[in-house]
Amino acid sequence: MSNGTDNGIAPNSKRLLWAGFMAILAAGVGFAIRGGIFDNWGKEFGFTATQLGAIGGAGFTGFCFGIIIGGVVCDKIGYGKLVIAAFALHILSFAVTMMATTPANAFQMLTWGMFIFAFANGTLEAVANPLVATLFPNNRTHYLNILHASWPAGMILGVAAGWLLDDKMQVHWKIQLALYLIPTVIYGLMFFGQHMPKSEASVKGSSLGDMFKDVGIVGALVACGLLSMFFGGVFAQVLGAINADLAQYGQALAYVVAGGLLLVVGVMTKFSIGSFLLFFLFIAHAMVGAVELGTDGWIQNITGNLFTSEQGKYLFLWTSAIMFGLRFCAHFIEKTLKISPVGLLLICSVLAVVGLQLASTMQTFTMALIALGIYAVGKTFFWPTMLAVASDRFPRTGAVAISIMGGIGMLSAGLIGGPGLGYSKDRFAADELKSVNSAVYETVKAEKPSKFLFFSDVNAIDGKKLAEAKEAKEKTDAHKAIVAADQTGDRKTLKADSYIPMAMAAIYLLMLIYFKAIGGYKAVHIATDAKSSKS
Repeated sequence: MSNGTDNGIAPNSKRLLWAGFMAILAAGVGFAIRGGIFDNWGKEFGFTATQLGAIGGAGFTGFCFGIIIGGVVCDKIGYGKLVIAAFALHILSFAVTMMATTPANAFQMLTWGMFIFAFANGTLEAVANPLVATLFPNNRTHYLNILHASWPAGMILGVAAGWLLDDKMQVHWKIQLALYLIPTVIYGLMFFGQHMPKSEASVKGSSLGDMFKDVGIVGALVACGLLSMFFGGVFAQVLGAINADLAQYGQALAYVVAGGLLLVVGVMTKFSIGSFLLFFLFIAHAMVGAVELGTDGWIQNITGNLFTSEQGKYLFLWTSAIMFGLRFCAHFIEKTLKISPVGLLLICSVLAVVGLQLASTMQTFTMALIALGIYAVGKTFFWPTMLAVASDRFPRTGAVAISIMGGIGMLSAGLIGGPGLGYSKDRFAADELKSVNSAVYETVKAEKPSKFLFFSDVNAIDGKKLAEAKEAKEKTDAHKAIVAADQTGDRKTLKADSYIPMAMAAIYLLMLIYFKAIGGYKAVHIATDAKSSKS
């Protein structure tokens, strides 16, 4: 399928690459601005960190549905129709988000606005990832990293705009969030009227069942497990609105739906077990979503809290600039330094552990630059290189495997990473204040407890009262205790976060050993080596 050059297999390969770049940039702009206005939402509507994490989490879970559904159908209906759908959803998201006006409706409107926004982003990645993998079959790691350099570029633009409009000009958060519509219009124009080639699997005439065989039961089990978590919350809310006593059956109903989806995959693939290598790639990517995107969603808030709001934005720009620059260097690392994609993932996971551990102890701005710089280098290559590995090793899955992988990553970020870090902040900060000054804690604790998975409930520090303590011109001992406890919560959260890339490192090490045992890592193709794609 390659013409032997670095220009791709189609005459418009580079235009399509940059159209995809602009589409993901729109997502990065929206993500960064949202992270910068969490404090606005907390003050205006009285949200706790867990509630903010849940709103931010919807910005990941929606992505999951967009990319999985888009990945399943894109080889059959074509990329163009998905681009049109994503464009319309980006506009709808803006309309829904603007409806958040009072504490009574804000949580619902912001959550659904973020969900729709993320669904549009996921639909676009269901187009961009397999499209770029198809256009540049001989250098997927390099071009997928270039494609995803747009994510930190979008975050840089979003933070810079938020810095100017929020901190300097005091522009309302709704106007700030609307800025993502600018790159949305641009990507629409860039994709308009362009011919897009089909994936290798689609060209070979593979059926949807054939595309799912490498995913199989074990791969679908990862996705369905996360989907059951998502549907559990949704069904509990829906049933609870009908009758409060019915809410308790929400999770059971979610298990039935997830089990039904697993059965569908089984029937489609004639109950193929699937590839265990792909299964472990899915598990690792769930961790990537939690540690990379989950942390990105909170890091600006955390660093702004440990230092100043302005320094927090400097640090966010610093880490995003590192990611942007390095994602253009994947070809050099892979070809010149002779490091395989899996070896690169292993090195990055170790760096992420070191960076987060150092960040949990940082006391000065200089140390923050060093710690978060190491963490940024570590997380740079996770997402696009994981997609490249799946594309290289499982070509017969077409867009399916990498779309499910992206969905798993975003779903994990939305259900585990974002809410989990928010819960950790609530838990550690509340425990610290309770141990230092229990009397003050009793006066500032939130009425409703924060909940996360199977962990015990905690009454967090109320968002409005925390903001009052931070903004008090003459701080009392109570104010100081509240602020100090909140900062301790942030540090302990970063330390706990470091254990995720530690687990990832173990998985990548086992993969590296596996590939060495079978003669080394190499890309496979349906026409030349169909059987090896099952490994």
